[in-house]
Amino acid sequence: MSEKKERKPPRPVCGAETREKILDAAEALFAEHGFEGASMRMITARAGVNLAAVNYHFGSKENLLREIFRRRLAEITEERRRRLAQLQRDAEALGKAVRPSRIVEAFFAPLLELARTEGGRRFLQLLGRTMTDPSAFVRHVLAKEYGDVTDEYLEALYRSLPGVPHAEIFWRFHFMLGAVSYAIAGAEGLQALAGESFDDHDPAKLEARLMSFLLGGLRAPLPDFAAQSHVG
Repeated sequence: MSEKKERKPPRPVCGAETREKILDAAEALFAEHGFEGASMRMITARAGVNLAAVNYHFGSKENLLREIFRRRLAEITEERRRRLAQLQRDAEALGKAVRPSRIVEAFFAPLLELARTEGGRRFLQLLGRTMTDPSAFVRHVLAKEYGDVTDEYLEALYRSLPGVPHAEIFWRFHFMLGAVSYAIAGAEGLQALAGESFDDHDPAKLEARLMSFLLGGLRAPLPDFAAQSHVG
């Protein structure tokens, strides 16, 4: 009698590997279709798991999105705080104020460096889409994960630019966030506008171009509202 082959036990749905597969699948689908457009059926099919596995690990689609942001943004937030603290220590040692351009670089560089990996680029696409998503829930999740460190950087910019109204600094920072969001989420739209002439997807070049643009916006002259009020 031939020996029966020993069957391998099925992989448990509670494994760490299953959890990561679900996160990766959901991240890609949320980036492609938005939070509302990506269904749980699509996520389970992409991940190759059943709905019970998603419910076991995350409980809901909302919690799944929260965890996607948490696993990526926690590291970015830590790096941003580390860089800002180092800038402040270096400036204090020299008896000088932190340069505004260095603050901007320290905030955006950790984010743009994600574009160097495939998983990072996928998350950046999701982040860019999320920052313009009309969903109140999505905005709330992003603000919760992002808000505190953003406030710390705004305060640093206020201190480094004492002669500039806080409102102007806030608006410029808002414009920077918008430019970065569009740049990391809108590559396909740019390709559609430029046609075949646009084929440069080098992440290092994107980072250099964006930082140059952002710093130029930071240094631009302040608007003259008084002069505008007399026009017409």
